[in-house]
Amino acid sequence: MDGFERVADVASVPPGTMLSVRVRGEEVLLANVEGNFYAMGAVCTHQRWDLSEGALEGTKVTCAGHGSVWDLATGKAVFDEPLEDLPVYEVMVAGGSVLVRAR
Repeated sequence: MDGFERVADVASVPPGTMLSVRVRGEEVLLANVEGNFYAMGAVCTHQRWDLSEGALEGTKVTCAGHGSVWDLATGKAVFDEPLEDLPVYEVMVAGGSVLVRAR
């Protein structure tokens, strides 16, 4: 578990939900998609909006600010203008805890 940091209890992030957590000073979006956990940067690179306030559909997150759509698996966005990719993080579940590997 080298480099992993505990960020949440599995029960606190039920399927279809997401929340922002901090991993070594970085804002990270944690999402549960049908029991699979994903983690990527939590702040939209367009206008610095917290993506946990947006909508989750499958592995896509729609920013509540201006509607950019982010892919949790790749950190890439679809928007009217090019946006800088968000970092993606490795996630592990162990003993009822969700852990994210810091970059």
